[in-house]
Amino acid sequence: MAASAAERAVLVGREQREEEFRWLLHAEVHAVLRQLQDILKANLAKCLGLGMERWPQLRGSGQAGELHPGQLWDVNLKMPRNNQLLHFAFREDKQWKLQQQPTCGTTFSWEIQDARNHVSQAIYLLANRDESYQFQTGAEILKLMDAVMLQLTRARNRLTTPATLTLPEIAASGLTRMFAPTLPSDLLVNVYVNLNKLCLTVYQLHALQPTSTKNFRPAGGAVLHSPGAMFEWGSQRLEVSHVHKVECVIPWLNDALVYFTVSLQLCQQLKDKLSLCFRATGAPGPSEQAAARILPGGSP
Repeated sequence: MAASAAERAVLVGREQREEEFRWLLHAEVHAVLRQLQDILKANLAKCLGLGMERWPQLRGSGQAGELHPGQLWDVNLKMPRNNQLLHFAFREDKQWKLQQQPTCGTTFSWEIQDARNHVSQAIYLLANRDESYQFQTGAEILKLMDAVMLQLTRARNRLTTPATLTLPEIAASGLTRMFAPTLPSDLLVNVYVNLNKLCLTVYQLHALQPTSTKNFRPAGGAVLHSPGAMFEWGSQRLEVSHVHKVECVIPWLNDALVYFTVSLQLCQQLKDKLSLCFRATGAPGPSEQAAARILPGGSP
């Protein structure tokens, strides 16, 4: 029996949608992949290619002041207990250790290198599917996007997620030895990145006497501890009496975050388009397709 006009229209419409889906697989996908590569390469060249020399160039002052561009870290703190003005500067012969997740206490040069490695891996995954490569399924593209987004998220978090440290961990980091003159023994220092800011925190401590009636409760891990936080160090029980924090916006770190945001949005937009095509064409979704192996060595 000959197909009715309505059935023929349905078939024609389906063929048109399937043709659009094939065009998406073989044309628009590669255009997006090229754009992603360009953005990530720019991120490496303009932002993550910068080394340690861009970070010590900061100057800070004040009990609740700010850090400003300068020749070195130069900090003035007015101690509330005795109104003493404390001055210290970052030692130019030292590299400080940024307390970032997932491994705290690594030098900043490694933080940058680790982020670069993740971005480079994302570029490799994209370049491994150049314009001569023919994607066979939408699931293959979705899996590629997931792999790229995982690398970009890890790179971004490597730079912007401060570790939640206990006070003994901060004390053991050795950051107090990175300044000259030597800091008093009742101070702890932490340096970390929070989003697009470099933060310096100084904790002023006082010893709890054995006869103290205070209920000793060691503080857990935190990005920023509050006055009253307690901990044990050696044979002493100590309490945070004052907290001083200064911070500075790092322009190139802000640019790097913008690159990461734009890249992740491009990946998500492509995934959304593919999902719409699955629904419009009636094609099986990624959960119903055999996912292609796209990582080096053929691992899933």
